[in-house]
Amino acid sequence: MKTTAIALLALLAIAGCRREDIRTVTIQMHGLKENDIPAVAQALSKYNGVDKSSLEWDMKAQTLKIKYDSMQVAQTNIRMAIEKAGIRVIYPEKKNGKAGY
Repeated sequence: MKTTAIALLALLAIAGCRREDIRTVTIQMHGLKENDIPAVAQALSKYNGVDKSSLEWDMKAQTLKIKYDSMQVAQTNIRMAIEKAGIRVIYPEKKNGKAGY
């Protein structure tokens, strides 16, 4: 009986674990141009958590809207990958006193 209860608790713990956390972020970039799109897309392609089909470019606003799984990739890693591709990312002002963006 005790073994059955332990096994049931273990099963419930495993079943309750989150496996994904899909989020959407809009990243503002300074000086984004049409010819920067392939470099940014290439930089993001190495992250499994980034939904490559969700990339929405707004050249007028100089933004990129992305869906990503925060259980696989952090928003900061996405921003850093874009900067590594040579595009300056504008980080939002922190207003809540918590870590992250």
